[in-house]
Amino acid sequence: MAIAFDYPSGATPLDADEADGLIPGHIASQGQLNEWELANILDAQTWAFSQRRLTPSKLLTEDFVRKLHKRMFGNTWKWAGSFRNTEKNIGAAPEQIAMRLDNLCRDAVAQIEYRSYIPDEIAARFHHRLVHTHAFPNGNGRHARLMSDLLLVRLGRSPFDWGAGDLVAIGETRTRYLDALRQADARDYSGLLAFVRSGSCAS
Repeated sequence: MAIAFDYPSGATPLDADEADGLIPGHIASQGQLNEWELANILDAQTWAFSQRRLTPSKLLTEDFVRKLHKRMFGNTWKWAGSFRNTEKNIGAAPEQIAMRLDNLCRDAVAQIEYRSYIPDEIAARFHHRLVHTHAFPNGNGRHARLMSDLLLVRLGRSPFDWGAGDLVAIGETRTRYLDALRQADARDYSGLLAFVRSGSCAS
């Protein structure tokens, strides 16, 4: 049975071939898909934070970026961990993804080495550029948030709270998040830096 995907504002729809990559055959609704993906992601999160030898320089590589996406979505999508080969309404052209990702990782390593910014800003800038590259057919926001949190922990900081709300479902927290990313598109990171640790202040 084909799923009627329900994409929230700001999400990138899958094309027909990508949608055909769904692995579990029992899923018939967006709600069931969200639950299945969440269980997969939580397992990946446990694995990722247990990697004791994962230094920033090892984390900031194409190999780990792809490995983490595979861990997060490998029980859900056949294409998990593979760069997209289709054009989307956001992101780099498919043939430019590997180069953009390599530049991003190199820049972040240099920012850490030269202490160009405080750790929160390094992670926030990394997050924005990884989302903007949009390397995979789906799951880019969730993947970029986990990558950023892993980087923060390796830099001696606590993970972001990401507004302490649901960033997948339509709502006020997701709207603030998307607004902050759009502000960062114009090279103004103040909104994103305010948002990523705003959860403890939320009413």
